Amino acid sequence: MKKRALLSVSDKTGLAEFAGGLIGLGYELVSTGGTQKALKDAGLAVLGAEEVTGFAECLDGRVKTLHPAIHAGLLAVRDNPEHMKHLCELGLDTIDIVVVNLYPFRQTILKPGCTHEEAIENIDIGGPAMLRSAAKNYRSVIIATDPSDYDEILLRLKAGSDDHDFRLMLSYKVYAHTAAYDSLIADYMRSKLGITLPDSLTLSYTKAQGLRYGENPHQTAAYYHDALPNGGLASGTQLHGKELSYNNIADANAALLLLAEFDGPAVVAIKHANPCGVAVGKDIADAYGKAYRCDPVSIFGGIVACNREVDASTASAMTKTFLEIITAPSFSDTALKILTAKPNLRLVKIDIDAMRKPANEIKMVKGGLLVQGEDNILYDDSDIRFVTKKRPTPAQLAELKFAFAVVKHAKSNAIVVAKGTQAVGVGSGQTNRIWAAKQAIERAGVRAKGAVLASDAFFPFDDCVTVAAEGGIAAIVQPGGSAKDADSIAACDKHGIAMIMVGKRHFRH
Repeated sequence: MKKRALLSVSDKTGLAEFAGGLIGLGYELVSTGGTQKALKDAGLAVLGAEEVTGFAECLDGRVKTLHPAIHAGLLAVRDNPEHMKHLCELGLDTIDIVVVNLYPFRQTILKPGCTHEEAIENIDIGGPAMLRSAAKNYRSVIIATDPSDYDEILLRLKAGSDDHDFRLMLSYKVYAHTAAYDSLIADYMRSKLGITLPDSLTLSYTKAQGLRYGENPHQTAAYYHDALPNGGLASGTQLHGKELSYNNIADANAALLLLAEFDGPAVVAIKHANPCGVAVGKDIADAYGKAYRCDPVSIFGGIVACNREVDASTASAMTKTFLEIITAPSFSDTALKILTAKPNLRLVKIDIDAMRKPANEIKMVKGGLLVQGEDNILYDDSDIRFVTKKRPTPAQLAELKFAFAVVKHAKSNAIVVAKGTQAVGVGSGQTNRIWAAKQAIERAGVRAKGAVLASDAFFPFDDCVTVAAEGGIAAIVQPGGSAKDADSIAACDKHGIAMIMVGKRHFRH
């Protein structure tokens, strides 16, 4: 039988050179549509698929290769005499190499103004069918889905080193390729239907980079991007510094999620996924100064995120301490000159508005995944219950909302003390709430006097109120809902503290 290669690709990178190499190795080329034209334009001899099937393409090209003459040639097991005898009886030839990559569904739906009809027309049917047939019969068929494999395939065919493991690797790449493709289509359809928690969850991510190690040096790690841009660090551009690490990426994400809570000029400092400095200022330099002063010790080696351009003044202040990463929507030319003098400082340009796009949160557990909708609610003014004799002033209400936005992003159990639009004490990740309260007030020190306090969950006892009173706290915000709310309210009244309950809990484990 003739040696045949079937080529049908959307990405024509390196196609003519690869096809020419196959001809040099004695393969007859079979192709369709635009691929066939590209090969002919390159001066290569090529049969149309209809010359193999005896059946012209139809339905505007929707049916070209879905034919027994194609799939029998792919699926016939070469060392099965009955298979080969049957091919001969049918007058069919084998197909020994398949070169297929699929309709550009992702590129199509990312185009501005893409209609649903365009998206549907770019769902490939024949391509995945051929790939799956060839991949099932990988011992007999070489499959190329990735142009970067072309050179190695030619070299191995010439050397006769296209062994089992190499063919199995190509088969694996097919199933990974088609699974990601189908997953992307499923995600697109799901988004059209507004389904957030499907019965069957398919995910499609593309490896963006290998990482030197994971959370600790003995752990392997890689960074994957969502197949469809959905904001976040994946959409950012690194302007300077060495590669981001696993912990860098995790911490920068935490910083950007908190930063998205604020509209005014804001700066967030994160250390080990917890806020150690948060402030809104009259400009970005003012905000950075306030954020830095929250905890000048913990910010060392931290991640700083800004929602305004970093100017020269802010950059100069930032160089006075060691920072791992600075993210911002832009950096002035002078700021870049100042900051890039530090060779290891990573600078990342980020679209902070993209962080506000809703997305599910996914957490890996052994043997499964936990999926939940994003915590994208703080509280509305209509949620507020004034539960104490003393009511907070309008200024304190604004401070309380700021503090609650910060505590929402601290690990539970969490307490935040704030003054104006500056966090002055953060207690996070504690196994009981009183420890978190003591930690936050201790860090605030004298700044706690007259400040406000936010708790990510209700007070099960009145002990946190007592600690707040000892620190000089003037007003408290908490969700409420404890069986002992009355005890906390009574304690606030006793100490002259205003407290509101907002009915929204913000655990972050």
